[in-house]
Amino acid sequence: MARPMSEHDNAPIIWKPDPDLVQDTHARRLMDKVGAGDFDALHAWSVEDIGRFWDTVNEDLGLSWFEPYTQTYDDARGLPWTRWFVGGKTNIVLNCLERHVTAGHGDREALVGEADDGTVTRYTYAELRDAVGRAAGLLRELGITPGDRVGIYMPMVPEVVIALFACFQVGAVAVPVFSAFGSDGLAVRLEDAEAKVLFTADGGYRRGKTSPIKPAADEALASVPSVENVIVLRRTGDTLTFKLNRDHWWHERIDAREPDYEIEVLDAEAPSMILYTSGTTGKPKGTVHTHAGCLAMMNKELAYAFDVKPDSRFFWLTDIGWMMGPWEMIGVTSLGGTLLVYEGAPNWPNPDRLFEMVERHRLTHLAVAPTAVRLLRRAGDDLARQHDLSTLKYLGSTGEPWDDESWLWYFEHVGQKRCPIINISGGTEIVGCLLSPLPITALKPCTLRGPGLGMDVDVFDEDGHPIREGLGHLVLKQPGPSLTKSFLGDDQRYLDTYFARFGEGVWYHGDWAYVDADGFWFLHGRSDDTVNVAGKRVGPAEVEAAIVAHSDASEAAAIGVPDELKGEDVVVFVVLKPGVEETEALREELRSSVVGQLGKTLKPREVRFVDALPKTRSAKIVRGAIKRRWLGEPVGDLASVENPEAVDAIAASR
Repeated sequence: MARPMSEHDNAPIIWKPDPDLVQDTHARRLMDKVGAGDFDALHAWSVEDIGRFWDTVNEDLGLSWFEPYTQTYDDARGLPWTRWFVGGKTNIVLNCLERHVTAGHGDREALVGEADDGTVTRYTYAELRDAVGRAAGLLRELGITPGDRVGIYMPMVPEVVIALFACFQVGAVAVPVFSAFGSDGLAVRLEDAEAKVLFTADGGYRRGKTSPIKPAADEALASVPSVENVIVLRRTGDTLTFKLNRDHWWHERIDAREPDYEIEVLDAEAPSMILYTSGTTGKPKGTVHTHAGCLAMMNKELAYAFDVKPDSRFFWLTDIGWMMGPWEMIGVTSLGGTLLVYEGAPNWPNPDRLFEMVERHRLTHLAVAPTAVRLLRRAGDDLARQHDLSTLKYLGSTGEPWDDESWLWYFEHVGQKRCPIINISGGTEIVGCLLSPLPITALKPCTLRGPGLGMDVDVFDEDGHPIREGLGHLVLKQPGPSLTKSFLGDDQRYLDTYFARFGEGVWYHGDWAYVDADGFWFLHGRSDDTVNVAGKRVGPAEVEAAIVAHSDASEAAAIGVPDELKGEDVVVFVVLKPGVEETEALREELRSSVVGQLGKTLKPREVRFVDALPKTRSAKIVRGAIKRRWLGEPVGDLASVENPEAVDAIAASR
């Protein structure tokens, strides 16, 4: 499996941190505190004694506790069952809201919501604390006690943050679900979690049109008897069917009541959220995350990787149903910054909507998935130059591998060559990062630079030995505080998923990773996406990058299909740039582009032109659905796909 990846080894360092700016970062302060001279030394210190590291994070970032912990971690039962911050008592709301208000910072702006139509809503920390207290008061009135599960099925409006924090305040376990999911997707999650209450809305807005939400919730709840109460936000004003004694209007039961300021005192290991992974087969897996685990990991990442401070204004194009939603909500507010949430699409009503938002809200942080950047590129290089983006300090990215051209476009046209791209990767089961740059680190195109602080990460070959300058499996060798507490109700599936390949002492993550000769780390997609052509393995991202390197190609999705001779062969679906004509000559040029970069063996069997690739709202391409549709297999649940019609267009391109 191991093979040379010379394109990374020859890649230049394209960004170096400004020494004057670095001096004022959280990461620099931590380096000075522990006596580390550079990134490699800092990371080595952070994993040499992980207990010492997390104690230092707790002290350095001033995390708040009702009662201090007596033991940093207990791994007596092994890595899969590690307990963290033993004996400690805390609550996410204590850290994200209460401590700022009691410290006299209640008038600082905490939350900004921009609606699809451009309407803006603002909350100070004091106002957000009051709003959360009102919602928490209703939950208590409805009989919710610590450990009860509460679903959240709402658009990305400020009230979704209020609902999440209200759950945390009373000790309820939040179950966020994409508002784009259909009734089946919602029902299976609520039923599995045995939710008692559901926060939802009559509908939302997307590209200038209303999108109903409550009807799907009603259909789902017909098969979820555990849900006794539904709290409905009036967002669109659509006419609804209300169920007597179950359904409650948000504005009648929450907005009119006095805030409840009581914060539940919770054990550090008390669950805060159940986040479901969206696998292509089988029942969704419920990952379980704790109050202290989320606080430790999210504060560490937002502080040291993104340098969030009270004057930061942070926006990540995401949704409450993806881990990046809770991640930014908890991390940004805990550090006292301002968070922007956005209801609409990144390119509506104009392709420069995101850049308008940067200028309008004076954002310091902007983060999007690589696919969203490829979407922005289609509108031309002048798009970003039409707006004042001078307030930006950091760009962010996660979700999928990059191609060089799109990464460079993001760096040069959006970040204006002065903003580092903090390209991170982890997952729902970690609610954090295995790999992450810091503001103190130099960058090559597409790199994730190296392991996140406190994360003892490695790349293994098939035999479980460390490998460099060759493709291998991304693994974690020591526990972290935010790793899922098994899967909800399914310990064996948890062990089979992460610990079957290399044993219970090593977390197998399922990503292909590569470390180049200079020590820079790169990802090459999921190992279960790998295409094996005549014994030569390749990740779809590498084929896609070779296609997008052609000047006429905007986006691409590569899949492996059965082949009698080779075992598998490659089929690629390509979205061309506006105005480019679909021709056989161009099709052959694109196939040759792959040959030029990856060799003749990996020359695609077919290149198919399509108008759009099917994606989730967070702009991730759903390769699994593409492959199943192309092969004529049942596609499965498309609830998370924003443009399901693009899946049908795949078959029509044959």
